[in-house]
Amino acid sequence: MDTEQTTSESAGEQQNENVSQNAVAEDDSGNVTTGAAEQGEETKETPPETQEENTEQPGQPDTEEQETVAIDTEQAKSESAGEQQNENVNQNAVAGDDPAEVTTGAAQQGEETNESPPETQEENTEQPGQPDTEEQEAVAIDTEQAKSESAGEQQNENVNQNAVAGDDPAEVTTGAAQQGEETNETPPETQEENTEQPGQPDTEEQEAVSQPQVQEAQPEPTAEAEEEKKAAEVTPDSEAAVSEQKVDVAEEKTEGDNAGGETEKVQEEQTSDEKTRESPTQEAEALEQEESQPLPKEEDQALPPEDNQTSPVPDTSQTPEERMRSTSSDHVEESLPLELTETVVTLAETEETTIPDPPRLPTPEQTETLFDTNVTKSALNMVWSFGLNRNVPVLNMTDDTRKMILYPCAHAGVLYDFKNNRQYILQGHSNPITCSCVSEDKRWLATGDKGRDSMVVVWDTYTGIPVQTLFDPTPDGGVVALAMTPDARYLATLSSNRTSLPLRFILSIWDWTMDGEVPVCSAELSPTYGVQNFICFNPDDFHFIATNSDSQVVFYSWGENCMDYFAPPLTDQDFNKPVGRYSQTIFQRGSTRALTATSIGNLVVWDKHKPINRAIKKENAADKKALKIIRLQERGINVLTITEKYIVVGDTAGHVKFFDQNLKLVHWYQNFHIGPITSVSFAHSANFKAVALDGTNFPPDATIQGRQFVIRDFVIGSSLAMFGSITADGTTVKVIHKEHDAAIHALEAHPVMPYLIVGSYSGLLKIWNYEKKQVMVSRTFDKGSLIRCCSYDPQGAHIAVGMVNGCVHILDALTLEDEMEPFRYSRDAITHLAFSHDSQFFATGDAEHAVTVFRKQHGSDTEPYFYLGRYRAHYKTIREITFGVQLDSSFPRLLSLGEDRLWYVVEYDLENSDQDNLRLLSSDRIEQSGVPLSMAWYPPITKEHFIITTNDQYKFKLFNTTTKMCRKTLLGPAYGSPIQKIKVLPTEDPVNDSRYLAYVTADKIGLQILPVDGNPHKAMALIAHPGGVANMTYSHDGKYLFTAGGSDASVHMWEINLSCLEAQATLGGEELVPFYGLLDGGRNGEDGELFAELEDYFYYAQIRSQGVNAMEKREASTKIPLSEVPFVMRAMGFYPSEQEIEDMMNEIKFSRYVDDGHYVEEIDLGDFIKLYINHRPAFGLSPEKIKWAFDVLGLPTNDGNAIERGDMLDMLQSKGEHMTEYELAEYLTTLLGFNAEGGSSELQDFDASVVGDVIDKNLPHHITSEMFSNEVLGFSMYTDILADDQPEVK
Repeated sequence: MDTEQTTSESAGEQQNENVSQNAVAEDDSGNVTTGAAEQGEETKETPPETQEENTEQPGQPDTEEQETVAIDTEQAKSESAGEQQNENVNQNAVAGDDPAEVTTGAAQQGEETNESPPETQEENTEQPGQPDTEEQEAVAIDTEQAKSESAGEQQNENVNQNAVAGDDPAEVTTGAAQQGEETNETPPETQEENTEQPGQPDTEEQEAVSQPQVQEAQPEPTAEAEEEKKAAEVTPDSEAAVSEQKVDVAEEKTEGDNAGGETEKVQEEQTSDEKTRESPTQEAEALEQEESQPLPKEEDQALPPEDNQTSPVPDTSQTPEERMRSTSSDHVEESLPLELTETVVTLAETEETTIPDPPRLPTPEQTETLFDTNVTKSALNMVWSFGLNRNVPVLNMTDDTRKMILYPCAHAGVLYDFKNNRQYILQGHSNPITCSCVSEDKRWLATGDKGRDSMVVVWDTYTGIPVQTLFDPTPDGGVVALAMTPDARYLATLSSNRTSLPLRFILSIWDWTMDGEVPVCSAELSPTYGVQNFICFNPDDFHFIATNSDSQVVFYSWGENCMDYFAPPLTDQDFNKPVGRYSQTIFQRGSTRALTATSIGNLVVWDKHKPINRAIKKENAADKKALKIIRLQERGINVLTITEKYIVVGDTAGHVKFFDQNLKLVHWYQNFHIGPITSVSFAHSANFKAVALDGTNFPPDATIQGRQFVIRDFVIGSSLAMFGSITADGTTVKVIHKEHDAAIHALEAHPVMPYLIVGSYSGLLKIWNYEKKQVMVSRTFDKGSLIRCCSYDPQGAHIAVGMVNGCVHILDALTLEDEMEPFRYSRDAITHLAFSHDSQFFATGDAEHAVTVFRKQHGSDTEPYFYLGRYRAHYKTIREITFGVQLDSSFPRLLSLGEDRLWYVVEYDLENSDQDNLRLLSSDRIEQSGVPLSMAWYPPITKEHFIITTNDQYKFKLFNTTTKMCRKTLLGPAYGSPIQKIKVLPTEDPVNDSRYLAYVTADKIGLQILPVDGNPHKAMALIAHPGGVANMTYSHDGKYLFTAGGSDASVHMWEINLSCLEAQATLGGEELVPFYGLLDGGRNGEDGELFAELEDYFYYAQIRSQGVNAMEKREASTKIPLSEVPFVMRAMGFYPSEQEIEDMMNEIKFSRYVDDGHYVEEIDLGDFIKLYINHRPAFGLSPEKIKWAFDVLGLPTNDGNAIERGDMLDMLQSKGEHMTEYELAEYLTTLLGFNAEGGSSELQDFDASVVGDVIDKNLPHHITSEMFSNEVLGFSMYTDILADDQPEVK
């Protein structure tokens, strides 16, 4: 009692001093005093939380000591409250408040204080050490009397304070009374106790935790700080909801008291609460420390308390959209009272309607949603995504207006409405999405990716609009985990850069509604902690966070511009039992503990690192240690989360279990048959109550009473790429998705129907109706049967499926049943499949670089095809197999394209081949320096028939189908990587309709307008699969494209919009305008030097063709002869080989031969510019290739890899294109500067007798790449590039 009286006197003195300070500062002392009074009342409104007790717990304090401590504590609080009220009344009187208003408020507060009954708490009858009933009744009576006296004294003080301040006493009294009613209506929380609770701490720890917090002396806040705190903690909606709940509790309590039998329970609870209070000795020691601290100065009063400097109180009265909307008016609201601030927010909401309503549900009558109105139309639009990323947990987006889930599919987020079978695609990432999280109300979604230029995008799921973009602090790494606070204000990101050294792991906190440039705070973790891949906010105080990797759990506390973290160690030897690999971590509600699940079914219990012989505060801290390890179950735990008052566990056996806070099993779900659980996500309902209503059919819980187990509906995901929706009312399970859990390479569309085949390495083959988005039929092959490719026959009656083990299955297209025994002629993976146009043949290409042909067997229903032959015509990877039609008949032609340099294109003689004897018709080398990557039959838009190919030099090439002569070389799309696969889109009228080409690069999909001419504006591309495009096909009507992502286990469906592509080409310009843009500097202006130089070379070529020394009259022309083309090319900086010169000559010479039968002998400037743009290297000369050649052919020296002079001269004559000794000598001496420019090509004299001495004196014995570039080729600009590649010497 003496200790409490001392506390009361200290508090009174501090309040008087604060009043004097506010009066000197000419502040509104009435507001200040009122705020201080309200703060004191709010402090008393907070009931102590009850503590779980174990009936078998030893070391409980004696009953008499508990009663004495309780009585002394209540009496001391009563006296302290009386003194506080008297001082508040005096302060308000000085400020001019009306005493009547103060008195009325105090009276109402006292009424509410007396109306507030404590909540009951379930206790075990076998618990030892409980006090008798009579003792409990005595303690309860003393406690109620003390509270009544305290309330009366508080009312008197409020009256005096308001009278001094000049307020109306009646109004103040009324407000205080109302506040008092709300105070006493707040009952302490109830908590079930477990008689056999696992993981109970030791006796000393229980006693320490049961003690209340020791309040330290804190500076008195100013009026502005008071109002800010009130605005952050109180909202009209929350006050109304709490008020209604309090009235219901009070009414139920009154009815129970009238019925009798409840009085003893209330008294027992009060006695139990009094056990948790500190002893007088401990309180005295704490107060002595507080009194020794000096009081704050006047200028420091506006600062927050010291304990809260790193944990600022958030403004939870505003939603994220309100905070983004009212940023400009924050400085006005800070200076307003609570009531005025609420009014301003309300007006802002009525004036600005930027936040849309929830989306309209699709119905048969109305299918348009807000997503449909926000879709950006381009030449290619993703409209559906087949598959999913099973490594990222599925999120339940279901609320009161929709049934929806969110899962990533490659770089796109998919909002799937599983009730109406609709998808909404969220596109914004350029890398695969690796993590996601959602706010508690399911509106705000955050997605993060990993890779180059990684980022985090925050979406409004009601509209599909990205509202914020956060760029990752480790650009070469990416985001591996995300978490959002329940109010959606703050976002936590975990970043990692495991692809480069040194390793960096960063945790950042973002206030994304206010600033997306810089995080609030961040911390860089030690690489020894492992890759932290999970984040969890403490739901009671989001300034505490937990993350974990497979081997380390880290706890954090953060504030403005600061973050502390602790990594408590834990090994198998600490508790003499195995720990396992960590999976996920959560915080227990209403407790300082945290739980971490492990891979062997354990739960690690973490709690505060408690010092010895010191008063313990019952508040969260990041400094935690492992308290114990609980063996929860046998199976490994993958998922650990919380919902309502339950702890939820998902394990490797496919079970979902619900435990109470004492870890007693309440209910469990099993027999889902979807594999190991990897995610559990619950729906959101604003009006959800855990009460079983009439007509509901919730399952019973595991108690003896068998009460209905009422929870929200939830969604589960598994490692087998299966998603399921569980409706708790009725316990119905619906499989939402059953997708591929391995790489997808097999992809083919039906020739006449809207069907799509998708096959993967998991052995699952599915046929989709891509218009209705429904699975028609599926089949799972035996284990080990990895599907690599597939193809329909032209009639759509059979499907050929190639496996990784070399087997080829012929299936019925409707049932997917085998038509015959599989073919097993290859020992390696089948990579390509193709049918002839009449279904008479089908061929396969395998990883052994061999082509196998099968022929249709007529008159046999059991074996539709038989083996014809097999030929290994390539020694490198086969890139394409395609069937065509002979020009003079309808007999099929078969061609294969390989990467080998010996024979690129091979044609097979199907007509003359017989069983076990597959013959070749021709083999042609179509490339000299490039590597062909894809091939297709060019559509009949020209009189000449072509085969179109692409190579690794970003070029299209057209070859005559009969002679295999290169007829055209054209610049292809340059979007990061060369074209890997091409397909000509079908059309209803192949002769008269415009034709288009679809292609894929390493990670993009694009369209090209035909005919190809090198115009860059006729092509477009966008990211299809950041991890790589494995395959591509098109629909039978040419309206859709489909791409498979390989390892990302997804297939994207793209809608083709050709009008956008045509508009893009038109805007790019006509005729030569697009090509002028590809010249350095363009055509006009000061930067157009290259074009002016080209004109000079063009006219000089006319002079050379007429003879440099000719005396006849010169004739200027717009054309030059073909013989001058190579010289002009070299003058422009392009040095073609002899083969490339021949291709250029043939391209010009035969350009009109099919039309009029004449050869072209001259070329004008416009055609020359096109020729130069299309044939020159797409990215200029590459010094890296020169360095690579010397690294391969040379030997290591002190100056780098070098080639001996004699070896180089020999290779220049014998390797590649033939060069005579005379030509080599002339070219070298000219390059070294000992001949006139141009040499014999410019009609200069050349003396071969001195060549040997010149080369011997001026060409070093060992030639490096740097010397060859600078001294021989004269490209000094390569010096810096080559020097950068040299290793740094330290």
